[in-house]
Amino acid sequence: MFFLGAIAALTGTDLYLKEYFEKRDPADFPREMEGTKGLVKLYRNHNAGFPFGFLKEKKAVVTYVPLVLTSAVGGAMTWVMTKKGNFLEKAGFVLAFSGALSNLTERLARGYVVDYFSIQRGRLKNVVLNLGDVYIFVGGTILLLKELAGSRYCSR
Repeated sequence: MFFLGAIAALTGTDLYLKEYFEKRDPADFPREMEGTKGLVKLYRNHNAGFPFGFLKEKKAVVTYVPLVLTSAVGGAMTWVMTKKGNFLEKAGFVLAFSGALSNLTERLARGYVVDYFSIQRGRLKNVVLNLGDVYIFVGGTILLLKELAGSRYCSR
């Protein structure tokens, strides 16, 4: 039950923030986020494509590929949830699924995903994200590291 609650909380938080930024006046953006000393800049961007607007003119591809991938992650997560232990693997899938579900929900409802913040360091300055993107990245990183560590220990 913990993991179902985490999925609901993570997905709900990102969807809430997307709606919050969507309702704001576009003239208010971009701007620095208060209290971050310039580290975080807020935006109200609409991304109708994959990251960086890639394939935005291919609406069907940009809709169905995330639908299939989100379903696959959900299926894999469901299988992993039946196993005892594996907390890190479960957490990785919960994060990745929550982010994918949030972005997919936006894409299906609006035809685009709302991106709303950027970290103002190095190359990250040019990347505008939402929490769903962060969840996917962190969840995927956890799963990758777990897989690499597992294969490293299994090969000995």
